[in-house]
Amino acid sequence: MFPAMARALYIEDMAPVLKGRASDLPEAAPAAGDARVFDALLYPNRSLPNAGFIAVMTIVILANMTIGLGVYLMGAWPVIGFCGLDVFLVWLAFRLSYRQGRLHERVRVTPDEMWVSRVLPSGHETRWRLQPYWTEVKIDRPVEHESQVRVVSKGRTLILGSFLSPPERGEFAAALSAALERSRRGA
Repeated sequence: MFPAMARALYIEDMAPVLKGRASDLPEAAPAAGDARVFDALLYPNRSLPNAGFIAVMTIVILANMTIGLGVYLMGAWPVIGFCGLDVFLVWLAFRLSYRQGRLHERVRVTPDEMWVSRVLPSGHETRWRLQPYWTEVKIDRPVEHESQVRVVSKGRTLILGSFLSPPERGEFAAALSAALERSRRGA
């Protein structure tokens, strides 16, 4: 009926088991006898390495120095301050982007339980503990930009890997679903 219908965006409503600074919380490792069925560590993609950042900042600084010197020689010396502000804002934008890159999520599945840990760039960690038997992975098919990997357990929703690309979200959802199925069978 409507070819371009918007997909529903879900809200995370699952209560965490633990919250706090990542360094202060006890390790969420499975017991010594538990064999891990699935263990994934998810990080956002950062396409610009440190050498690329230095190259970009060098170009920005040189361009602003050239423009600043040109307008200074024409008598518009206040423009130099704006060139400096431009360099600072570009540096700040990269700094914030790299800080966001410290966000990560870890998903561990054993035959008895599933642990999800999310560490924010600030160092605050939130953990969820789920029972694999009651847990289901849902994602819209075909996977598009708005698709979300939702872990649903007992009517509560947890959204994972929101920073992944659509193909990565689809692969992660398929792998996690398979791991939960193996866990239910007692693998």
